Amino acid sequence: MNSQTPAHIAHPKTIKSFVTRAGRTTGGQAKALAELGPRFVLPFQHGVFSAEQAFGRIAPLILEIGFGMGDATAQIALVRPDDNFLCCEVHEPGVGALLKRMGEASFNNIRILQHDAVEVLEHMLPVNSLDGVHIFFPDPWHKLRHHKRRLVQTPFVQQLAQRLKPGGYVHCATDWEPYAQHMLQVLQAEPLLRNSSVRADGFADQPDYRPLTKFENRGLKLGHGVWDLVFHRA
Repeated sequence: MNSQTPAHIAHPKTIKSFVTRAGRTTGGQAKALAELGPRFVLPFQHGVFSAEQAFGRIAPLILEIGFGMGDATAQIALVRPDDNFLCCEVHEPGVGALLKRMGEASFNNIRILQHDAVEVLEHMLPVNSLDGVHIFFPDPWHKLRHHKRRLVQTPFVQQLAQRLKPGGYVHCATDWEPYAQHMLQVLQAEPLLRNSSVRADGFADQPDYRPLTKFENRGLKLGHGVWDLVFHRA
C-alpha cells in the first residue's frame, strides 16, 4: 500500500517503544506499586539479564513489549504458568494495574521493567536468550510523516531475531491494516525468521493463548479487523 513505510527504512536514533500517555494512578495501583513493586519490578541495567536470578527458576523466557493496562498479559501468564514473562511498560498506571492483578490472582511468573524496551533489548538481553516475543497492538502512527516512529522496523526486527533462540517466535498483533501489512513486509524480509502461517495472506490465526482485550472486542463489534503475525527463528 502506498501509505506504508518501506521495510528497509532506517530506525531513527531517537525511536522509542512507547508514547508518553497521560493518566492518573489510582489508589489501588499505587498500593500495588508500593507493596509489590520492590519484588516484581526490576531495575534497568547495562549488563546481561539473568532470568534464573530474576524468576528464581529456569523456564522459557518471553519478552512482552508494551502491555498497556496488563489485562491480556495477566491472562496469558495465568494460562502459561510454565513460562517466564519479562514485560516492558513505561506507563505507571499500567504497571500498577498489572501488579494489582498479580497480587489478586497470586501468580509470580511475571517480572516488569518500567523502561523503554528498545534499550532493554540493546543493553540487557544477549543473543539467543529469548524463547518468544509478544508485541500486541503497538502504536500504528497513522500519519505518513510519523511512520518512521513505528516500532516494527527492519533494524529492530534484526535485533529481535538475533536474541531469539532457534525455534523461538515473535508474535505481533494489530488492528490497523496498513501497519499489519508493514509488519508482514518487515518480518518476511528478515532472513533469520520464517512465517509460521500457511494462509495465502501470510497472517496467522489468533493463537489460543492471546485473549481478546476490551479494546479489541469493542473494535470487532464496530467491524474492525485484527491481524496476527507469528514468525519463528530458523
